[in-house]
Amino acid sequence: MAVVDAVITGTGLYTPAQSISNEELVAAFNDWVAAYNDHHATAIAAGEIPPKEPSSAAFIEKASGIKSRYVVDRTGILDPERMTPSIPERDNEQLSVMAEMAISAAEQALHDAGLQGSDIDAVIVAASNMQRAYPAMAIEVQNAIGARGYAFDMNVACSSATFGIQQARDTICAGSARRVLMVNPEICTGHLNFRDRDSHFIFGDVATAVVLERSSEDDPKCGFIVRDTCLQTLFSNAIRNNFGFLNRADPASIGQDDKLFVQEGRRVFKEVCPAVAKQISEQLTELGIATTSVKRLWLHQANRNMNDLIARRVLGRDPDSEEAPIILDRYANTSSAGSVIAFHLHKQDFQKGDLGVLCSFGAGYSIGSVILERA
Repeated sequence: MAVVDAVITGTGLYTPAQSISNEELVAAFNDWVAAYNDHHATAIAAGEIPPKEPSSAAFIEKASGIKSRYVVDRTGILDPERMTPSIPERDNEQLSVMAEMAISAAEQALHDAGLQGSDIDAVIVAASNMQRAYPAMAIEVQNAIGARGYAFDMNVACSSATFGIQQARDTICAGSARRVLMVNPEICTGHLNFRDRDSHFIFGDVATAVVLERSSEDDPKCGFIVRDTCLQTLFSNAIRNNFGFLNRADPASIGQDDKLFVQEGRRVFKEVCPAVAKQISEQLTELGIATTSVKRLWLHQANRNMNDLIARRVLGRDPDSEEAPIILDRYANTSSAGSVIAFHLHKQDFQKGDLGVLCSFGAGYSIGSVILERA
């Protein structure tokens, strides 16, 4: 029997038309800080509450490497009295905003693979947040592109894409589907607290898509063979979002800060970086792959300092810009989509046999690493 591989034959990227620079974001944040401190001047003077501290573009870039981010809506975010995106609800018969983003990325991936929607047997929408509980976003995307088979949503926060790739690979190798579309629509600004100095700059919005196909000696496919996948989860509260359908059961909890993105940044850095580097290194060792044979690391794009440290530990030296490409300077953290953006934009120079590692990590904690070989 011919050996069956799962091969990535197409990728797609949807980038919103609007963007926000650090300078613009800081101006809105500092206007809010000034208004807050003025409104609470008496309590601040009495020592009852601390004053809010202003931010700066230089602080953001030094802390994260981020310079700007793409967003679905900038007007609401930059309004000091609102500071959340303005995204009107759509009628149930209209295409949802997340599905619309997903389809844009999916169409690019399908074109890249030389396929049509009707060629797809399964659709996975893997993202950190879904705009509704049901019907599944994946089924909406499946219907819109005319795919066959089945579809489902999955959420492993920032690792959703790598976990989704393994699900797609397992599905193909088990014979449940020949072609799988895995999509990552991320409206991260919808769950970001733009009034939190330590995190208001972190996220951007985007959508990515990956097409995986069955490949064998009898029917070989060109693209990137999924040589191996490794998934790991370690429970932690260091990154958390408590928003959910049970919030309405406790009215006192509605609108509290913990219903948005919350993290202990320094703790995450110290705990996640070593775990990610260890996982990649051990995975390569088990496969008998020397780090000198790895052409590129497409890492999760959360923080420049994290990526530099992980790449340095895996490679045993400082990486150059091509070995561990950074896209978060202009996209910011796009949760599950970040490593796929890096892969989409930095894979064209790969030749047959070249190896790379696609890796994501985030809340959970969750870590997913995928070894890819150019077919």
